[in-house]
Amino acid sequence: MKKEEKTQLIESLAEQLKGAGSFYLTDTSALNASTTSRLRRTCFKKNVQLRVVKNSLLQKALERSGKNLNELYPVLIGPTSIMFSEVPNDPAKLIKEFRRTAPKPILKGAYVEECIYLGDDQLDALINIKTRMELIGDLIGLLQSPVRNVMSALQSGGNILSGIVKTLSEKPE
Repeated sequence: MKKEEKTQLIESLAEQLKGAGSFYLTDTSALNASTTSRLRRTCFKKNVQLRVVKNSLLQKALERSGKNLNELYPVLIGPTSIMFSEVPNDPAKLIKEFRRTAPKPILKGAYVEECIYLGDDQLDALINIKTRMELIGDLIGLLQSPVRNVMSALQSGGNILSGIVKTLSEKPE
């Protein structure tokens, strides 16, 4: 690869990293051709972009991304693949699901919503991360809950109160 091509690749990757809210660094080495093809098809179906990059080029792109990602540098050893997705926990779910039938990919590290996760043991924590829209939905539900309780109490209380008034009005004096 020529120097101009490397520079262009680094700049392209740095722009992608800058715009990404999350990405995952994985080890997909030692997968045979059919398993790798199956992994790529699964990524395509789940709307996850998978790229295999050289560690030296990836480190330069991480440096140029404008984000503080130096905690990820130590995991850039051996073959590295990078996964991009719009939904932060989709790659983690994909990795967990894919490993039911294959030994890899193994999670090296991840950057999700300005937090860095290192190691394969963080996979379950990443799967349980809620998306922004899920968090907003939960918050709205929590805010609506007291209002619903008050409204239902007023409605049920109104029926009871009207029943008492009706009974008292029908009662002979």
